[in-house]
Amino acid sequence: MGRTADALLLLSFGGPERPEDVMPFLENVTRGRGVPRERLAEVAEHYLHFGGVSPINELNRQIITAVEAELAAAGMDLPVYFGNRNWHPMVEDTLAQMTADGVRSALVFPTSAWGGYSGCLQYQEDIVRARAAVGDGAPELTKLRQYFDHPLLIESFAGAIRTAVQQIPADRRDRIRLVFTAHSIPVSADMSAGPPADGGRLYSRQVADAARLCSSATGFADYDLVWQSRSGPPQVPWLDPDIVDHLENLSGKGVDAVVVCPVGFVSDHLEVIWDLDNEAAEKAAELGMAFARAGTPGTDPRFAQLVVELMREQLDDAPARRLGSVPGYGCTMNGQACAVDCCKPPPRPSR
Repeated sequence: MGRTADALLLLSFGGPERPEDVMPFLENVTRGRGVPRERLAEVAEHYLHFGGVSPINELNRQIITAVEAELAAAGMDLPVYFGNRNWHPMVEDTLAQMTADGVRSALVFPTSAWGGYSGCLQYQEDIVRARAAVGDGAPELTKLRQYFDHPLLIESFAGAIRTAVQQIPADRRDRIRLVFTAHSIPVSADMSAGPPADGGRLYSRQVADAARLCSSATGFADYDLVWQSRSGPPQVPWLDPDIVDHLENLSGKGVDAVVVCPVGFVSDHLEVIWDLDNEAAEKAAELGMAFARAGTPGTDPRFAQLVVELMREQLDDAPARRLGSVPGYGCTMNGQACAVDCCKPPPRPSR
């Protein structure tokens, strides 16, 4: 017998929607991490470049609209709620509204496909914090599993790669280099990602598996996996190489056409737009490279279908569809970790 649920909660990162929201949002994101004020001001300029508005909330609303339509088509009468970790609508407020609406149990879809602290455990912490804020009567919350190798996600990325290939001049398409990117994290955080019995590095292994699957689906015999959006101090090792550095390296080897696929991102939020559509694209132009960036899956109809499939795994005991060879976890109730010491949080800076 599957679980029962009264609703779906889409749980995401959050982003500012006005210039005056930018610094308070960044302070929420970095609270307790010892990030210097000057670094926050530097990142704030990225948001202010786009009018102080991150596209992530609007993109999530589009996902919700598509999921609602998919649920209706499937005859599943469940409302969809929206909550964020770092900016409005805050998940604590959303869960309070769900409680007032009579929701007693809900499934939680996180807008991260991955394991690791930021990709999985921090969403579990959001669930614990929101339920504690509501107190007695808070709904039971079941987080849906990691979906980095779901066939619908891979198909969506593969379609986006094929579209991007067509944006490269025809006389260069036979020598395109396919490059996958995902959000960099500290090497120490990657080492502790996943249950200890699996040996760590779950995040980078899952990203590598997704890149392999997408490459195979699009017929590319070879590809690169690099990283982007690093934000830590230079003395702390993070996953590398960085996408911009990698473009310079490829150019030195004579590569003059690149398709970049942001396989680590569900939607075209600000880091994708800034790091790839601005910094990486500008570097490619400087190097004389033809450059095209593949889209993300959030607005693809297959993504809403993926969400409903993950829900059916819980509600109807439907079999989990997976293509990859790397373990996946993440499905627990009320914010429990997948295992003891799974995806331990990064150490806080000493004072």
